[in-house]
Amino acid sequence: MLRRRRLTARRAAVIIAGYTMVITVLGGAVARLLDRHDFHSLGIAIWWALQTVTTVGYGDIVPTGTSGRIVGGFLMVSGIAFLAVVTASVTAALIEMARGRLRAQTSEPAPEMSEEIIARLASLEARFDKFEAALRSDRD
Repeated sequence: MLRRRRLTARRAAVIIAGYTMVITVLGGAVARLLDRHDFHSLGIAIWWALQTVTTVGYGDIVPTGTSGRIVGGFLMVSGIAFLAVVTASVTAALIEMARGRLRAQTSEPAPEMSEEIIARLASLEARFDKFEAALRSDRD
C-alpha cells in the first residue's frame, strides 16, 4: 500500500514547498479568526501571511494585537526556515553532481601510479620486517 520512496532533492523541495503553502494559508486563516480588527477578510489575512512568510512585509497590513503578532512570528520563522532548507537542498544537489562528475573522471588510478604504490608498499614491508627482526634479536 504505502511504500517509502527514496527522498531526492526534488521530492524534498516539493514537500517543503507544500508545507510552507499549508502553513501560510493556515496562518492567514488563524490570523483572521483571532484578529478580525486588523484582518477584515480572509483574502487580506492570507495576503499578509504570504508577505510575512516570504519576508517581504510591505507594511500595508500590520497586526496590532498580540495574537496576530504571535501568528506573524510563527510565519516569519517558517519563512526563514523555508529559505534555508531550499538553499541547502540546491547546494547539496550541486555538490552531489560535482562529486558524480569527479567519480566518473577518476574511477581508476593510472597504471604507473598503481606500480609506484605497490613499490612503496613493498619498501615499507621490507623496512617493517627489518625492524621486527631487530626487536626479536634484542629480546633474545
